[in-house]
Amino acid sequence: MGILAFGINHTTASVDLRGRVAFAPEIVIYSLQEALNHFKGGEMALLSTCNRTEIYFQGDVTDEQVLNWLADHKGLEVDQLRDCYYCYRDQQAVRHIMCVASGLDSLVLGEPQIFGQIKSAYAVGREAGTVSTHLNQVFQSAFAAAKRVRSETAIGQNPVSVAYASVSLAEQIFSDLKQANALLIGAGETIELVARHLRDKKVGSITVANRTLSRAQELAADFAADAILLSDIHDYLPRADIVISSTASQLPVLGKGAVESALKKRKHKPIFMVDIAVPRDIEPEVEMLDDVYLYTVDDLQEVIQDNLRARQDAANLAQEIVDQEANSWSRQQRSLAVVDTIRAFRDSVEKIRDEEVDKALQALQRGQESEAVIETLARNLTNKLMHKPTTRLKQASEEGRDDTISATQDLFGLDKKR
Repeated sequence: MGILAFGINHTTASVDLRGRVAFAPEIVIYSLQEALNHFKGGEMALLSTCNRTEIYFQGDVTDEQVLNWLADHKGLEVDQLRDCYYCYRDQQAVRHIMCVASGLDSLVLGEPQIFGQIKSAYAVGREAGTVSTHLNQVFQSAFAAAKRVRSETAIGQNPVSVAYASVSLAEQIFSDLKQANALLIGAGETIELVARHLRDKKVGSITVANRTLSRAQELAADFAADAILLSDIHDYLPRADIVISSTASQLPVLGKGAVESALKKRKHKPIFMVDIAVPRDIEPEVEMLDDVYLYTVDDLQEVIQDNLRARQDAANLAQEIVDQEANSWSRQQRSLAVVDTIRAFRDSVEKIRDEEVDKALQALQRGQESEAVIETLARNLTNKLMHKPTTRLKQASEEGRDDTISATQDLFGLDKKR
């Protein structure tokens, strides 16, 4: 009854196919329970994100059975998935889950969001009643591995997106972002990500400027920010410590003259600027001003590439940590596997002991001398405990099974020279 990790991800399947096998949050519990009913037992969890759908299963099931269930559940032909899936078992399955939880298998190496997503998959499995003892052990081991990777490596410390790199640079300029005011120019996806990162860093305030006020207000509402028109930038600029711009404008929206005027009103207090747009939103001449730190998307790409290399170095160390944790899980499972044997051995020995003690007590009640009773008890215990092992060892010797003899010598710490 082993562990299985089955799935498709961004490296094996197209966006369209990933979308077709994805599980909406509201159907996950039903799908888990339906699957266990279909497989007639076991344990199961589902991880479904934009980049992967993975099934974690404990029990007696083949990858072909899981493939057929997934295809049928999603209304697909099996052949549509056959060349796109991967399947790992036992230690390799656990190692894969650890890699996923640590961000080592992500599209963006080391991204932290996957850890929360896999914790959610575990919680939903528990809620559905499809995750119990065995998968619980797997998930707890995966969580421990991911936490070690985060605390013992620098894999999550280097920004690898333009939005995150922009905010990280701002952190280097300002010792305390809580005291900083940010002006975001534009209201697209990149600016939304920038706003999210700034909020996570607890920036003092955010103002969104956009050509369309309604869109600026819509975005601002998500981040407790202010919204202004693009034409009002010049009035707000003197209050801005951070300016990050990403519009689709074909001409600059912020010129050198406007920045010079703002700096005078700020008494030359520095402004940090990032121009993510292509073509540029901020006139290149702004970079010539003494109190402006201006970065372009090319500057950020250089930072990102350096950080990707740094993350890859950290990933090598992270892989070693995952290997250690996967090996530790395997050792733990092997130690648990012998528990039943130890219990049966103890029960067998205790049964012999109880029988011989009972005989000894009866002998004492009949008036036999205690010394003779004790000697008989000791002799009978020795003979009965030795009988089966001695018989098996003689048989092993006759059959040339030296490994059994060596194992016995190791088990009882016997001198092999005798």
